[in-house]
Amino acid sequence: MGVEERGKVIYKDVLPFAGMVMVELMLVGGNTLFKSAASLQGINSYVFTFYVFLIGFIFLLPCLFILHRRTSIPPIKISIIGKIFMLSVLMYLSQIFGYVGLKYASPTLSSIMSNLSPAFTFVLAFFFRMEKVHLRSYTSLAKILGTLLSISGAIIATVYSGQMLLSTSMNKDWIIGGILLAGQYFLLSFALVAQAKILVEYSVELILVFVLGISGLVVAGLAALIMAHDLEAWKLRPDVVLATILYMGFSSGFFNVVVQIWVLRLKGPVYVAMFKPLTIIIAVLMGVLLLGDSLYLGSVLGGSIITIGFYGVVWGKAKEDFEGAFSTQTTSTPLLEPHDALEQGS
Repeated sequence: MGVEERGKVIYKDVLPFAGMVMVELMLVGGNTLFKSAASLQGINSYVFTFYVFLIGFIFLLPCLFILHRRTSIPPIKISIIGKIFMLSVLMYLSQIFGYVGLKYASPTLSSIMSNLSPAFTFVLAFFFRMEKVHLRSYTSLAKILGTLLSISGAIIATVYSGQMLLSTSMNKDWIIGGILLAGQYFLLSFALVAQAKILVEYSVELILVFVLGISGLVVAGLAALIMAHDLEAWKLRPDVVLATILYMGFSSGFFNVVVQIWVLRLKGPVYVAMFKPLTIIIAVLMGVLLLGDSLYLGSVLGGSIITIGFYGVVWGKAKEDFEGAFSTQTTSTPLLEPHDALEQGS
């Protein structure tokens, strides 16, 4: 194999694989860091969310000028801005649900619940007539069965503990955390469907992200001002909270977005989606080793069922796209678009 061929292999296979593993590591690492900081110092979720939105926006802002410095930007209508503002509200609420859910539960349960996104998105897309279901089609049956399995697995992971497998502690608020985390990914899926609708009317993605970032900052800032009256909650010190804000603002608000978009264009949506269940394994290891979390049979069983359902929905959608079953439907929902790109206001 020549140097040129080795370079192509590294670019097309090695780097995408390493990039997606790094994305999942950074995502779970951010959740673990937040859980640790919340346990040690007590983070105000509203102020924390605003700062994370702000850091992510600062990193994304230069991309607008770099990528559009030589091209004209089409005008955007006031109605589109209004829809983007409502989208930012959904994303902000999902983020608050996620942070509060992490305080009650653990990064492991958050990673388990993140695999519900394809199932939630499929249900919402069907409800809004962006996805068709044919009961005689094996791909539609795969998506329906995968959705039912995912929801069943989430219920098991939330309400059933079973035998303890690792660690010695048990979170009494596990069910509350599970409901909040499931709500986080339901809202993210809702935002994904709404984003697909908006992109039909205005297809310049980077401008959409830019307006979304500004509106997200406004929503997060107003909510933080209303909910956090103590000025001490706004003060930043050189401690673990500041490190968490900088880390999550950079990783989820910038790095993960850039890498996933690159891999999505190079390898396709199925390749990106395949790495999502990896977060469960990473979260279990980090949670048990670094946070002393409990690992119960219910979490393992529920996570396994959700993963099977996840791949069922992903496989059904990918098979439909491959066969061109709905090639004439221009408003098909991007079920496999990486939902992490919606997190942290990105």
